[in-house]
Amino acid sequence: MPNISIRITRIRRESTAANDIARLQSINNALRTIRRNIQQQIIASNNEMFDAQPAAPISDEEPLPVVLSESTNNAQPSDVIDGTSSQNQPEISAPAINTEEDKRYCWVCFATDEDDATASWVKPCHCRGSTKWVHQGCIQRWVDEKQKGHADARVACPQCNTEYIIVHPNMGPLVVVLDTIDGVIFWICPFISTSIAVACIYWIAVTYGAVTVMQVFGHKDGLAMMERADPLILLVGLPTIPITLVLGKMLRWEKLALHLLRRHAYEIPILRQFFASRVQSENVPPMSDSVSIARIICGALLLPSIASICGKIFFGSIHSNFQRTLLGGIAFITIKGAFKIYHKQQQYIRQCQRRIMDYTENNVAQYGRQ
Repeated sequence: MPNISIRITRIRRESTAANDIARLQSINNALRTIRRNIQQQIIASNNEMFDAQPAAPISDEEPLPVVLSESTNNAQPSDVIDGTSSQNQPEISAPAINTEEDKRYCWVCFATDEDDATASWVKPCHCRGSTKWVHQGCIQRWVDEKQKGHADARVACPQCNTEYIIVHPNMGPLVVVLDTIDGVIFWICPFISTSIAVACIYWIAVTYGAVTVMQVFGHKDGLAMMERADPLILLVGLPTIPITLVLGKMLRWEKLALHLLRRHAYEIPILRQFFASRVQSENVPPMSDSVSIARIICGALLLPSIASICGKIFFGSIHSNFQRTLLGGIAFITIKGAFKIYHKQQQYIRQCQRRIMDYTENNVAQYGRQ
């Protein structure tokens, strides 16, 4: 019986020591996980950047392992006497406080000294805490991204707005001269290209104005009129012809006429059949009339040619080329505006009478492919 009691006591003591070791290891792992999470939060938020007396960063040193004064496996039967523990039971020592220097963390790639022992480190700004250190290679790539090819562009810290001290090696006077020439060319090229583009547009407008004058007044009469005119008037007046046509095309007179017809068409018997349905629906938003710049420019620049063709078709009996072209342009604009007003009105009625059907088999079969 004493032997059985001694064995039971030994088993209990070994089980208790093993449980203590397991608990300490789990606590050690939990502390290590908490430390990593706190480091990531500090690096992401940079809350310690402007602190006057920042708290010491959490050390990357792992908690010291638990030291047992005596191995449980080496316990002797003599350690237990009459079912009670002896004075030689394992004792747990308190973990030592880490006093080593804090590790450095790169705020770009989040690497430490252990990840790359040969990397070069730099403190480029006034940031403190976990954001003060960065790899030289990482900050070089970040500066290149911010400069976007401009080597002399200034770059500052995104957190404390401290301008980085960027030093280039001395490459000699020839490189300095070439850099200066390159910078001047880079600065003046946008102005030169803009001037060339404006000059091209101007002379295109002058040419178009001259062609329009000969097309409206006739080739011989238009050419004779331009020869008699003052050159300064031609250089100023001819480019205004396409500009005037484009501005006139931008006047949406059809919209105003459609609005008046919707209000008063029911009073005119002839127009009732076209505007018989005075649809008013609060659930239907007003139709948007999209404006196409390409359509406006094409319509404005083609108007003289179309007016000339319409004048020859409808007013061929008129001998004056100017009057024939003018009447043809008025007729074209009027007919085109009438068709556009009718089309807009029908689109408005269609929009107001639109319905959303139930999703059933019959509706899918009837309307699904329309």
